Amino acid sequence: MSALEGIRVLDLSRLLPGGYGTSLLADLGAEVIKVEQPGAGDYMRWYEPHIDGESAASWVVDRNKSSIALDLKDPEDRQALLELVRTADAVVESFRPGVMDRLRIGYETLREHNAAIVLCSISGYGQDGPLRLQPGHDINYLGRAGVLSVTGSADGVPVVPGVQLGDIAGGGLLGMVGLLAALVRARATGEGDHVDVSMADGAFSCLSIHLGDYFATGHSPGPEGMLLNGAFPCYRVYRCADGGHVTVGAIEPQFWTALCDGVGRPDLLESRMDASAIGLWDAVFATEPRDHWVRLLGGTCCVGPVNDFAEACADPQLQARDMVVELATRSGAVARQVGQPIKLRNAPASVRSPAPRLGADGERVLGRRAP
Repeated sequence: MSALEGIRVLDLSRLLPGGYGTSLLADLGAEVIKVEQPGAGDYMRWYEPHIDGESAASWVVDRNKSSIALDLKDPEDRQALLELVRTADAVVESFRPGVMDRLRIGYETLREHNAAIVLCSISGYGQDGPLRLQPGHDINYLGRAGVLSVTGSADGVPVVPGVQLGDIAGGGLLGMVGLLAALVRARATGEGDHVDVSMADGAFSCLSIHLGDYFATGHSPGPEGMLLNGAFPCYRVYRCADGGHVTVGAIEPQFWTALCDGVGRPDLLESRMDASAIGLWDAVFATEPRDHWVRLLGGTCCVGPVNDFAEACADPQLQARDMVVELATRSGAVARQVGQPIKLRNAPASVRSPAPRLGADGERVLGRRAP
């Protein structure tokens, strides 16, 4: 039995935050039904490139899900959704605050049909506050929360992270934590809840230990201005002789000692927290190619490679953890997928079915054919 078998989730969200979050639930066995706009569907479906006629982005986040097409402004379709709510455990949405109420499917309406329903709302700035209706994207949330102020190099402009931290961590992951917490309570009490997750709040929360320093000292750091963003030799990325890069995370004295011994520079033992010594360490790593340093130091010194996507997908550790899996498409081809990062020993997650076509499950779920 899967961990979330028997849990039914109606996913009204669009794009990455909700889709990523509910994909974790689907992999863990929940029945996730995408409720999409007829004709257009989730905007994620529009993105290039495509796999088996579906967006590669949708292919990943919508696996193991079903799809139905409902026009939530249409009274009949709205009623069809509310009938589904009676048999659901949770609803996930990512509209701007107030839209669910205008559509007459807000939390108070949902709970009239199912007192134990959990509504998870993922939005940019939350359901209240002066910016609740302001549009935004991941870069805006990271900037406002302070995350971008500590990215990049000290002599340059802030760097946009290559991963959407606000969307995925602040929205998708924290949204599902809240949803599951509310479901546990609902199972015990019969009373549902409205989970209000702001991606800006979530991005701010990711700065927890950095903000701890700020609260204690009053000092607001910048790029390369603190231990964990490259201020000192013991925690940085270094360029190697072949143009590749290695990561060094030798914060603890024992790892730093092993690093100095490993590169043959015991004279640099006192430079662990000396920002002025960064140039010396740049010169050390520039003498040999990346893989030389990884082989020499990786087992003892908290040193590793900066992999590109191809290297990451072939990395033996990620391979051993089944983080790249294969799934048959509807046409019989085989496509690679990102594996499930949550490992359960007794009820493991699984990748069972490809992303559904828009409205493909309308007949099974609603008794109506796909559009």
